[in-house]
Amino acid sequence: MARELRRLLIAPERLAAAAAGSGALALSLERAEGHYLGRVLRLRPGDRFAVVDGAGRLWSAVLQANDRAHLEQPLAAPLQMEPPPAVPLELAVALPRRDADVLLRMVCELGIDRLIPLQAERSVDPEPLTPGRSGTILREALEQCERLWQPVLAPSLPAQELLGGPPPGGPGRGWLCTTRQSSTPLLAEALAALGSTPDGLPGALTVAIGPEGGWTSQEEDLAREHGWQAVSLGDTILRCSTAAVAAAALLSHWRAQRLP
Repeated sequence: MARELRRLLIAPERLAAAAAGSGALALSLERAEGHYLGRVLRLRPGDRFAVVDGAGRLWSAVLQANDRAHLEQPLAAPLQMEPPPAVPLELAVALPRRDADVLLRMVCELGIDRLIPLQAERSVDPEPLTPGRSGTILREALEQCERLWQPVLAPSLPAQELLGGPPPGGPGRGWLCTTRQSSTPLLAEALAALGSTPDGLPGALTVAIGPEGGWTSQEEDLAREHGWQAVSLGDTILRCSTAAVAAAALLSHWRAQRLP
């Protein structure tokens, strides 16, 4: 399918309800969707675009009058399908005081599959990521970067709860980004050491990013006791949002290079 077709995300439940057991699919667009297609993308009736469901499927569609659209393939036979990522990528981040929504957008565009907001001992009170706002950010980011699988924003979690257990994907799959420790390997080196694929696919790879004030020694000790490996993102001291984007880029690059 030509990449120039801009994308619109519609939840699988809405698509299934609209299909009602039929083959070809007529869609009633919500007001915001009609505005996006008509006013933002400047599409007109008869113009084509793509519909994605955030669950690995894509259809081409034709815009019609009165905020309606028609899928060009049956719901059960999409134009494009892809399986879920073989190795899910996770970021656990103590969110910054400001611009958490920018961080969410950037890590979605970089390929992170799950973001876990953390409350660390030195966390500040971040601007809340409300369900409505975060859903809008993820939808717009997915449409922009042309992913087929929508990432998940997990509920906020105390850092000690996450670090007080093994990494979600199992041993050797969790890294704690830290600073000012000369012997700490780089995250890029730790990922390279996984080889072509990590053992025991399809477990997740998780990177934990601390708050602006850094992890406490108690949090770092707790993480090491439970199998998290301390890593560095380089010699400079990064803001947590910068560190999150850097880690996301490294994880995404590893997956793109190592997996088919």
